[in-house]
Amino acid sequence: MTLVAERLPRFARHIVLPEIGGAGQAALAGARIVLIGLGGIGSPALQYLAGAGIGHVLLIDDDDVDESNLQRQTIFTGRDVGHGKAVAAKRWASNFDSGLDIAISDTRVTAENAHELIAGADLVVDGCDNFATRLAVSDACVAAGVPLLSAAVGRFQGQVGAFAGHLPEQPCYRCYVGDAFDAEDCDTCADDGMLGAMAGWTGTFAAMQAIRVLLAPLGGMGDPQWGRLHLLDGLAPAMRSFTIARDPACKGCGSAT
Repeated sequence: MTLVAERLPRFARHIVLPEIGGAGQAALAGARIVLIGLGGIGSPALQYLAGAGIGHVLLIDDDDVDESNLQRQTIFTGRDVGHGKAVAAKRWASNFDSGLDIAISDTRVTAENAHELIAGADLVVDGCDNFATRLAVSDACVAAGVPLLSAAVGRFQGQVGAFAGHLPEQPCYRCYVGDAFDAEDCDTCADDGMLGAMAGWTGTFAAMQAIRVLLAPLGGMGDPQWGRLHLLDGLAPAMRSFTIARDPACKGCGSAT
């Protein structure tokens, strides 16, 4: 997708930013993102990725909208309850901006199909709700040479990190969490609860970091912050960051170089 003259007014507030400009907005219009998970993170992330004019987005989620989702998953309404999240999310995005190229998949992401689903992407944004899927996505990204923006949220805490395990000396997501989480047994927000606005903060911060990664070749927003994990604390409130080291023994990226 190219940035045609008719769409310039829509992105005028981006274009006047020296860090983005016309070249940056054109890069966003041509970008291809895979967004995995359309829940508490994926929902607000989609709103701001679409608002930023990301031209091509594949939305992946195998779940249906539940009434309990509406407290934090802001693209859905009561009329969407019982319907597939991917279909409802595409409807929202198409209504928001008919100029975007939106594709969907209601397939559950696994180690077997992850590579096929992310093929051709410039960036994968993962907001899914279990470690098995996150690790499968991470391994596929390393193998395909696709950067990964990973985000998670629970209760009053969120985390967002950018990974490029396919690059020399850079860690992947598996370097961060290790191999102990390949099973799908993990805590859920149904058990622990979640402040809706916390999901919004994490999801929108993930969208901002995704834009940073996509614009990194142009240099306007600085480096992509590979291996940098940002921890968001909604109770304090505060944010702190630290750098993850590459694990030479990591089975996801240890032999990638």
